[in-house]
Amino acid sequence: MREFIEQMREQGRVTDIEDPTDLFLEAPKMAAQTDNLLLFRSLGGHRGVMNVTATREALALALGVGEREICCRLSAAEYKGNVVEEGPLPMTRPDLKKIPVLTHYPKDAGPYITAGIVFSRHAGVENASIHRMLVISRDRVAARLVEGRHTHTLLNEALSNGEKLPVAVAIGVHPAVTFASCTRVPKGKELSYASELMGGELSVRRCGNGVLVPDAEIVLEGFIGGERHAEGPFVDITGTYDIVRNEPVIEFTGMYTAKDFIYHGILPGGNEHKLLMGVPYEPKIYAAVGGVTEVRNVVLTQGGCGYLHAVIQIKKTTEGDAKNAIMAALSAHTSLKHVVVVDEDIDICDERDVEFAIATRVRGDRDVFVVTGARGSSLDPCRLDNGTNVKVGLDATMEMGREEKFIRATW
Repeated sequence: MREFIEQMREQGRVTDIEDPTDLFLEAPKMAAQTDNLLLFRSLGGHRGVMNVTATREALALALGVGEREICCRLSAAEYKGNVVEEGPLPMTRPDLKKIPVLTHYPKDAGPYITAGIVFSRHAGVENASIHRMLVISRDRVAARLVEGRHTHTLLNEALSNGEKLPVAVAIGVHPAVTFASCTRVPKGKELSYASELMGGELSVRRCGNGVLVPDAEIVLEGFIGGERHAEGPFVDITGTYDIVRNEPVIEFTGMYTAKDFIYHGILPGGNEHKLLMGVPYEPKIYAAVGGVTEVRNVVLTQGGCGYLHAVIQIKKTTEGDAKNAIMAALSAHTSLKHVVVVDEDIDICDERDVEFAIATRVRGDRDVFVVTGARGSSLDPCRLDNGTNVKVGLDATMEMGREEKFIRATW
């Protein structure tokens, strides 16, 4: 992560915060006011960083591609990176009071670890994913494990065998590793995917409980058992408060910190959160749309919370291609709510250009596609109690045979 921070500094995208910064609300407020990477020199007495990848430009830099090439690059992933083990990772007694965990919003249940990647291992199967973690003591957190996701599945398998699930939480890794952990990849391929994104090789260390972790500023090792604790309220990707649930407790047995470590915090509902939630779904949508028409690019927009709105660029060859693309996208990412399909001349990274396409190429009685009673995202406040919502697609492509009516004048 330190190397990436210096890359960002070379691009003029780092703001150094020299004054002492409070862990309660102050640092999150500062992160909400800019997309620059913020490097705090005294975050509760330690170094800290926020907004590591709060823009598509920063994420592209982390992945080593152009901003408009992210989706195509990720669509070609093979999950074949080389993972090299370099020996054990030394641990000391865990004490979460020694790291600057932030409280982000006034109604939060307490301080939350938001950029901690939970690496887990059971029956030879490995997983990595980010889970929000409410600090409840010096060595325990309540972690939101979404039902049906891989960590939740591995925990249930371990508990059914009368075992605890060994885990290690890594904080402060290279953003390509963070991105890989946010992506749904073939089972057990998160580290290989991270390695591929970083150029083909990734070094890892083995914790005392057998879990492998990459280079990180902070590592917490421990176990998840049958204990549960109230978790929430907490602000999710839409910027609204999520409900209180009883969630599994992680009990830590060891802690590693790098010398003069840098703590990484992700602002809940901020642009970094949105990008890490949404961009991993873009290649999935890209592949699905590619099965029905010639797709050029896909973007999940920040205005759509990075998760609920997609803009899809296609090369239209037959009338109806856009509507087929809409249906494919809604099937590929079931949390999508609104989908806009545009032509090749529209810059899908420019929201004004997309709005232009809607303004000049959409006729409501013909080009608006509405699906009622469809499964909706649990993060959407509009979703009904039965889990359904209304989905809308907009065909903002030029009518074939009348393209001369829609082409913009240029010099």
